[in-house]
Amino acid sequence: MQVMVINGPNMNFLGTRQPEIYGTATYDDLADMIQAEAERLGVSVRFFQSNCEGEIVDAIQEAYFDKMDGIIINPAAYTHTSVALLDAVKSVGIPTVEVHISDPDSREDFRHVSYIRAACVATIKGHGLEGYLEALRLLCDIVRT
Repeated sequence: MQVMVINGPNMNFLGTRQPEIYGTATYDDLADMIQAEAERLGVSVRFFQSNCEGEIVDAIQEAYFDKMDGIIINPAAYTHTSVALLDAVKSVGIPTVEVHISDPDSREDFRHVSYIRAACVATIKGHGLEGYLEALRLLCDIVRT
C-alpha cells in the first residue's frame, strides 16, 4: 500500500508558526512520526509540501499516475479557498482524508468552510499531529477491506 501525504502553505514552518495552535514539533518531526507509523503498518509513504496551489494540484495528479492507494492532505489555508484542490481530488478518485492539526471550526468564521471536504472520505481535525496517524490507519482500513 502506498500513500501520498500532501501539506499546503506554511506547513514547512511547523514548530515556528503559532506554536500555541500548532505545537512545537517541526515538519521533519511530523514526517518522522508518520514514517514510523507507516512502517509499523507496512505502508509506503511519500511526502509533499508546497506553498503553491498549482503544485499541490500537480502532486494530487502525480498520486494518480503513480498509482497511490490513498492521499492524506492538509490543504492548510487552501482548505477555505481552493476549488482547484477539490476538483483535483474528485478527478483522481483516490481515497483521500483531509487533516487539520487545529480544529478550524473553533477558529475564525472563514475557516469553517472546507471546499475539499466534499471529495474526501473523512476529515480529522483538532487532534494535533496524531490526526495524520489516524488518517493513515483509516486509509489502511478502507483500502485493505
